[in-house]
Amino acid sequence: MSATYHPMARLRIPRAAWVLIKDVARHVLRRPVVGICAAARTPDGRWLLIRRGDTGEWALPGGTAEWGETLRDTLVRELDEEAGVTRCTLGRLVGIYSRPDRDPRFHGITVVVECEVDEPSHPPVNPLEITEVRAFRGDEIPATMAFGMQDMLAAAMSRGEPVLE
Repeated sequence: MSATYHPMARLRIPRAAWVLIKDVARHVLRRPVVGICAAARTPDGRWLLIRRGDTGEWALPGGTAEWGETLRDTLVRELDEEAGVTRCTLGRLVGIYSRPDRDPRFHGITVVVECEVDEPSHPPVNPLEITEVRAFRGDEIPATMAFGMQDMLAAAMSRGEPVLE
């Protein structure tokens, strides 16, 4: 008995395409998506930001939880994938942000935590998603950030009580 060749057997879908497929699925399922991002500081006190490929704007590194993943595991994975960071020491809860109009792609519920990170040790995994990583001094922070994240970073910088939005 000979093996049958199926034309779809060798189909490879690029990682960047899977990201888009997941975003479309979120719209179809119409459920809030839970994610986490880091108000990440280097040991010398600079804030680590990523430049998003889709908007061209700076943002906090982070992303959505995968099935079976804890938020801590999600943050560690996302910092590695997006910012090239391999060490993260978690700090305090900055806030939980859930305004439906914050992200036009889907209704996200984002947990923001402070963490201390080492300098990036490698480039972002997906250069289409993240085009640049940079550590900013407090006086260099961009005035606007992707998806209104400037208020998330401002809350981290103020060291006030956790925000519940």
